[in-house]
Amino acid sequence: MHSECPVGVFDSGVGGLSVLREIRLSLPHEDLIYVADSAHAPYGDKSKEFILDRSTAIAEFFLSRNVKAIVVACNTATAAAVKELRGKYHLPMVAMEPAVKPASEQTQTGVIGVLATSRTIHSNNFQILFSRFADKVKIIPQACPGLVELVEQGYLSGPEIRKLLRQYVLPLVEQSADILVLGCTHYPFLAPVIQDIAGVHVKVIDSGPAIARHLNHLLAKHELLSVKRQGSVKFYSSLESGAVNDVMSGLWGNPVIAAKMPEVLLL
Repeated sequence: MHSECPVGVFDSGVGGLSVLREIRLSLPHEDLIYVADSAHAPYGDKSKEFILDRSTAIAEFFLSRNVKAIVVACNTATAAAVKELRGKYHLPMVAMEPAVKPASEQTQTGVIGVLATSRTIHSNNFQILFSRFADKVKIIPQACPGLVELVEQGYLSGPEIRKLLRQYVLPLVEQSADILVLGCTHYPFLAPVIQDIAGVHVKVIDSGPAIARHLNHLLAKHELLSVKRQGSVKFYSSLESGAVNDVMSGLWGNPVIAAKMPEVLLL
């Protein structure tokens, strides 16, 4: 493992591209490998054991590509698997955490809403996070079934998206939440619609920029920062369908051709 090795980034599907985007902006010299496990998305309705198996398979794939660090760009995978992954793989690993801390520092009403998957909300990690700030702010968690599936299909606007988001966002605003935390990496792609529904007096924040900063810090700490050249990005998916390329291209903003993950590594 040396400074010119790539960084592996993965998510249950295409949502982690929102994190990858921030990493690319902050660390333009790094080679990045992104895995979208879209054949098994969403993780939010899967068992802990299944998510751990998938996360382990992807980590093994990254190791076969000699990565120097792994970013778990999925809140659900973080909640279900990151503890075990850190115990098994001894390399820098960055995991997701909903941006509750900055939200608690910025709220004027003392009420913040957190949009996330059901599994993330009910995870032990999330409950611990809640308890850390419970004496400072009122945190209202809101599970958002259906959103991940729509983003996976490339739907970022339209009547169906708007109807779902109104159901999830308006109750939070009505309870005086002035900050909405996006607790799933798919949701930043819906941020314009969320902001429009919530109104101009509500701030919408996600964890992507903080994750990129933390990765920068870890690579610097371990003397693994690449500074020699412009970095590359390689994309992989557990789906064979060419449709994922269209969705990923739309979200990434440039043409994407995702290679198929080797079947031998899929559990």
